[in-house]
Amino acid sequence: MVTAERLAELIEGESPMEADGIEDADRDCPECGGDVITVDYMPSVTELVTGYKCQDCDWSTTDR
Repeated sequence: MVTAERLAELIEGESPMEADGIEDADRDCPECGGDVITVDYMPSVTELVTGYKCQDCDWSTTDR
């Protein structure tokens, strides 16, 4: 099972400073219709980001 830190890294492209738990995003992937999970993480000291990642394909996005 993937950790919150690893999920944030997959979304961001680099390791975050900190990441919280993984949750179900209650939305479907716009590319394949698969389940989407979410993680809150801090890529820097001044930024908190919510990232979304499909469990079935490579799609991901953030709330930036």
